[in-house]
Formats: sequence, structure tokens, C-alpha cells
Amino acid sequence: MKILIVKLSSLGDVVHAMPAVQDIRRTFPQARIDWVVERSFAPLVQRCAGVNRVIACELRRWRKSPLSRQTRSAWCAFRTELQRERYDAVIDLQGLGKSALISWLARLAPNGKRYAMANQTEGSSYEAPTRWVADVAIKLAAHSHAVVRARELCALALDYAVPNALTYGLWVVAHPAPAVIQKSRASSQNATVSLVHGTSRADKQWPLSHWIDLGQRLNAQGYRVALTHGSDQEHKLALEIAKDIPDAKVWPSLALDALTDALAACVGVIGVDSGLSHIAVALDLPHVQIYNFDSAWRTGPMNPARQRSVFAQPTPSVESVWQAWLAVSESVTVTGSSAESMVVSPA
Repeated sequence: MKILIVKLSSLGDVVHAMPAVQDIRRTFPQARIDWVVERSFAPLVQRCAGVNRVIACELRRWRKSPLSRQTRSAWCAFRTELQRERYDAVIDLQGLGKSALISWLARLAPNGKRYAMANQTEGSSYEAPTRWVADVAIKLAAHSHAVVRARELCALALDYAVPNALTYGLWVVAHPAPAVIQKSRASSQNATVSLVHGTSRADKQWPLSHWIDLGQRLNAQGYRVALTHGSDQEHKLALEIAKDIPDAKVWPSLALDALTDALAACVGVIGVDSGLSHIAVALDLPHVQIYNFDSAWRTGPMNPARQRSVFAQPTPSVESVWQAWLAVSESVTVTGSSAESMVVSPA
């Protein structure tokens, strides 16, 4: 069986689709699964166990100059790559016009079908072309977590029961971590906790003073603090936070796959609602996710023993986040991150 997953963006949404791929692998071990995704997120999808071929597109960039020679050439190359295979099932997990276009362009095997959502779910974008293109449009519960929605759509499309186990299948490489982080999983001394302060939306941010207070509390518990950044503005903020936290380290700019490896080497992550925080969830790290909006039911962590969301308006207090961290970090000195079971050696 050949299956094409269409989930283009954003980073958190891509992570939320990974458990559905693991469900398909568990049910159909011989299935060949390809995935269409925006090129900037392709390095992460290449780390998703069971994905045979990653087909990268750049729709976000192409739409800025759709008629340029460069765009036309890149689009033709993408279409050729997309249509290299014929699929028994094309599953649109995005639910937008752009994903519907890609589903429509994909070639079907004899008796193959295109599947998509028949309705919008709460808090998520949805556009009508997704059901127009689909051979089978599947109605889903309106109040659905993003992970559950993807898993249920694939299960209903391919006619299997959603497995009880929830796994992401995100693997990491062992070697990059020591160059960025120094830590011991046997004790909290010199262990690193990453603070993910950056987000593309200003209304999701946490106050600077809160990050400094939190970092100082982590220091007092014997943890090292590391700060991520994805833009010049975030880098500047990371430096502001770090200067008031003893021994805090601002990581260099890292590619998405290297950043995933670096996060996996931490004993935990505390961050705002962002793609990197969702990667921490996929790596099964002890994690606290900070919400200024009551939307954690839709995108937040689903394993309260190791990962928790904290919500308050206008923003959660340092104390509430700290108490959540104390709760999820109880396993740090005992087991560390279960992501270790997915570590592979470099080729």
C-alpha cells in the first residue's frame, strides 16, 4: 500500500501529524508512506519514523512571485516529484485550499482514493476545496485535539481502530548534543533545561522578567539554562534574559534537525505555545507549555505525568509555571528523557 500524507505547515501542526503516521505503520507495517511538507519543515519530517519520501514544496515563497521564471521552474520540478508515484490513498490532514490542490495533483493508483475532512473543527482553519477534491470526505468531532483529529482521520480513511499507544516516532542523532550542551542524566547537577521563549505571535509571549525569575529558580536547583532563538529579535531577547541568569547559554543559530538533537539532550524544556515546544512533547521530554489563551485543549501536551500546560490571563505567573515544572521534572533524575530510545548513531 502506498500512502501520501499532505500536511504542509506550520511546525506545530506538522509535529501533531506524526502520531497518525505511527498508527499507520503499526497497522500496516509494509505500507510505503510519503509526506508533502513545506521545505523549511522537511528536515523534521525526515526524522519521522516510517516516512519513506519527503516531498518538499515552497508554496509560501512561490505565492509571493507566482509568475516568475524561478517559481515556474520550481513548481514544475515539485509537480514532477509529486507525480512520480501513484498512491492507494492520499490523505489531506491540512484542510486548506493549498493542500487540496496538492491532493488533486497527486496521482492515484487504480482504485486509489483521496481523503479529507468534511468539516471544520474548533479553533482550526478550514477551506471548502478540501472536501470538493476528496473522493471521501470524513466528518470529525468538532471539539478535537489536533493530534486526535489527525489520528482519527487516518484511521477512518484506512479502516482501522486508533491504537491505544500514542507515539511520535521522532528520532534524534547522538553526536551534536555535546557541542551545544553539557549535562548528566544521572543528576540535576549540570543538567540543562531549555527555555523556549520565542513565538511568531506577540500575544503568546511571556514577560521578560518572568523568564529571568524562572531561570534563576532553575539555577538554584542546580540546572543550567539554555535559550533558543529563531530570529534576530528572539536572539536579542535571549541575550537579555541570559545576562541575569548565571551560566545561562544562548545557543547559536541551529538548523531544525540540529535544534531537535539539542533539545533531546536536555533534561527538560519550558516554553510558550510554539513549534519548538511541540517538538519537546514529541521527544517525550519533561515539559511545561505556557498559554495566554485557553487553547491547550486543542494543541497542548496530552501526557500530564511528564508534560503540562499552564494557562492564565493575561499570562501565567512564574509560581504556577514553577509548580508545574516541579511536578513533571520528578522523573528527570531517574530516567531522563525517553527520547534516548530513539537515538541513532550518525552515518
